[in-house]
Amino acid sequence: MAYRRTAAVQARLDGQREAVVRAAVSLLAERGYAGCSMAAVAERAGIATGSMYQHFDGKADLAVTLFRTVCGREIGAVTEAAERAADPLDGVAAVVATFAARAMKSPRLAFALLAEPADQVVEAERLVFRRAFRDLIAGRIDRAVASGQVPPQDAELTAAAIVGAVGEALVGPLTDGQPPETVLPALVTFTLRALGGH
Repeated sequence: MAYRRTAAVQARLDGQREAVVRAAVSLLAERGYAGCSMAAVAERAGIATGSMYQHFDGKADLAVTLFRTVCGREIGAVTEAAERAADPLDGVAAVVATFAARAMKSPRLAFALLAEPADQVVEAERLVFRRAFRDLIAGRIDRAVASGQVPPQDAELTAAAIVGAVGEALVGPLTDGQPPETVLPALVTFTLRALGGH
């Protein structure tokens, strides 16, 4: 007969996994992927390194979970900002401004999400992350075109170009400590001009 975990054991393991992910996020924000070894995360979470393997197959599995966790929060934040916007064009600006502002508040974490060399599995997750941002922006571009706010265009292509440009433009400020007030207005202006808006 196969062993079945009791509800209490499963609850304990779930709680431990949440603690591990929280510890990994804090390490990622401090040290990047290079500082998120299984041993370092285990130490931060207050568990034995061997216990990490109850939750993750290895560092790559941990890194993917970590990336998805943090990116899920970012997607949620920019989606909420876009939904509060008065119109589609303002929604695009809100996505860019919100993402950039959050990145500038936690530069080490944002650099890890955007540009830090990482395992191939993390690179694959970056593509998923970029596509989610692209799709969020593209939907608003389509609406802005339909309402006559911007000229007709391939919304998906424009959105992908904006996501790529904003990510690239942030790498320098994230690493050299530029103040957000010098970066955010320029990024929003660039985005609106790229769309053909004002």
